[in-house]
Amino acid sequence: MLNILFIGEVNGKIGRRVVQAILPKLKKQLKPDFVIVNADNLAHGNGVSGATIKEMLAAGVDALTGGDHCFGNTGSLNVYDSDLPLLRPANYSKNAPGKGFTVIELKNGHKILLISLIGQVFMSMNYDNPFIKVDEILSNLAKNNLSAIIIDIHAEATSEKIALAHYLDGRISAVIGTHTHIMTADARITTTGTALITDVGMTGFADGVLGTDKQGIIKTFLTQIKTSHVIPENGRAIFNAVFLQIDPDTKKTLSIKSITKYININ
Repeated sequence: MLNILFIGEVNGKIGRRVVQAILPKLKKQLKPDFVIVNADNLAHGNGVSGATIKEMLAAGVDALTGGDHCFGNTGSLNVYDSDLPLLRPANYSKNAPGKGFTVIELKNGHKILLISLIGQVFMSMNYDNPFIKVDEILSNLAKNNLSAIIIDIHAEATSEKIALAHYLDGRISAVIGTHTHIMTADARITTTGTALITDVGMTGFADGVLGTDKQGIIKTFLTQIKTSHVIPENGRAIFNAVFLQIDPDTKKTLSIKSITKYININ
């Protein structure tokens, strides 16, 4: 059995502190073989930095995936060309730094293919087609003796995430949706063993709007003038994740469990 924990989008300092508080205990309980986080908003809600990535690795994270904000922290773009286990969406421009997929060999000999993708529907940039890109990746790695294939699809439209899961049904272990910061209630496994959740949710400030302070967001709706998004550094916080159990011989997911925890960060 291969156990994988995927943690929903970690939003700012408060989100990182939640991971630091909850993950070590959760690892003792669940004993995951591999831990993934979506790091699109890791550094104060806008991309990543070397220091914030190292915080997550020290907390017990093994790999980090990206999204539409992954290059938001322009002062830290060099981290994508480092040896840190960091991905950006594979269907970004080929001229962007970093890579969109990786094969990780675990201590027990199992190999995991992790792919980061970004959707096209209602997204701000003209990204390459994720369906075509994932086909390209899978065809190149088909003979790699993989034990699991996990895809993070960072997308706005639920339909696009579901369509991608149907397109890949039976060929991969799991399609994990990210981006909307709200965990969906549709975690399931197809008859051919591919798991899907259209959004795994968020790890960060719980009592605002998508991890940010509610007052600025409300003001924007009232005035139609965009105000700054402020991420509180303390208060009640949420931890969202999914726990997958995968048969490494078939790459089929046997179970998917949604996890939601609340914690006060002072």
